[in-house]
Amino acid sequence: MKVLVLNAGSSSMKFTVYAMEKEAVLAKGVAERLGTDKPNLIYKTADNWKSETALAAKAGHVDALSAICKKLTDPEHGVLKSLTEIEAIGHRVLHGGEKITRPVKVDGPVKAIIRECFPLGPLHNPANLSGIEACEKEFPGVSNVAVFDTQFHQTMPPEAYLYAIPYEYYTKYAIRKYGFHGTSHHYVSLATAKFLGKAPEEINVITCHLGNGCSLAAVQHGKVVDTSMGLTPLEGLMMGTRSGDLDPAAVVRMIQLGSTPAEVDRVLNKESGLYGVGGIHSGDMRDMLAAAESGNEQAALAVRMFVRRIVKYIGSYYVLMGGADALAFTGGIGEFSRPIREKVMRGLSALGLELDAARNEECFGKAGVISTDSSKWKAIVMPTDEELMIARQTIQTLAK
Repeated sequence: MKVLVLNAGSSSMKFTVYAMEKEAVLAKGVAERLGTDKPNLIYKTADNWKSETALAAKAGHVDALSAICKKLTDPEHGVLKSLTEIEAIGHRVLHGGEKITRPVKVDGPVKAIIRECFPLGPLHNPANLSGIEACEKEFPGVSNVAVFDTQFHQTMPPEAYLYAIPYEYYTKYAIRKYGFHGTSHHYVSLATAKFLGKAPEEINVITCHLGNGCSLAAVQHGKVVDTSMGLTPLEGLMMGTRSGDLDPAAVVRMIQLGSTPAEVDRVLNKESGLYGVGGIHSGDMRDMLAAAESGNEQAALAVRMFVRRIVKYIGSYYVLMGGADALAFTGGIGEFSRPIREKVMRGLSALGLELDAARNEECFGKAGVISTDSSKWKAIVMPTDEELMIARQTIQTLAK
């Protein structure tokens, strides 16, 4: 069975084609800078053939999908003889609110709920829906399945997901913590359990997704009991360009100083985090570490702030679950940044977790234990695979 996985962002469309019998990737890539004067399509096949193709100026999601389909069926480098080989399409959708808490086959009511959640995910949900509707036109009759970024976190109890504001804001407006990166946290928690030779129900895992966006989840016996992101992906850890946690009064003060709500939203989401604090106008941790190592004190401060918040959340989740069996690092920083893992681990000695420097050096984008044998619990690097998780859940949903 061949499955297409699509992740349509506000200005991009990522895709992967799987042969699910062996969960093999046939082709993948991304159409990026959509809606601009210079959009382009990157296409890669399993045998490492790669191409970059310029798309027409202002090309949108429908244009991008059409270009992707042409690549997939190209006589020389395509992986499909015909688009009819695609039997199912899985979509990453950011927000389903409280109405959708599991993967679902897309129909009219499901699209209506995705549309209802536009205010909760103004950048992502409209693009996600555009991707779905583009597929309905390009692949008539093929089932589309929506896999939601929020769904894995819906096992949180009310005391975890409610905010301490008047209750009617929840009952009338659904203002609550939802959590994000759910597909990644789900995949990594399952993969970590398998790595340890345990069933997910037998262990407690703190999954630590660190990239441009960052979040943690406390996964107790296979179910999320808390996560760091909230109503939107802005809450929680310090990120590439997002502020993470801050006093709500700071927002009020910014508005009193003359910023509009829209300007505050832009600053907190796109001009804060590493980018805002580090002083080098970059949200990339590699740039920040390099600047810090060269003596830039502001960059070094940003790195310390980034690490400190991670340690605080890990400590609170460890206590919340009554202990943990594993800490799993994933995401671009979690999988590839040895220095950040080292700095985080230094702060966890009180919890009986110590870094093995040689193991940490060896683990670069691959699964492995990086804690010492004498540690009370294990620190593990576990690469995430959100696309494969979406493909699996697409098949499972259609089989019901």
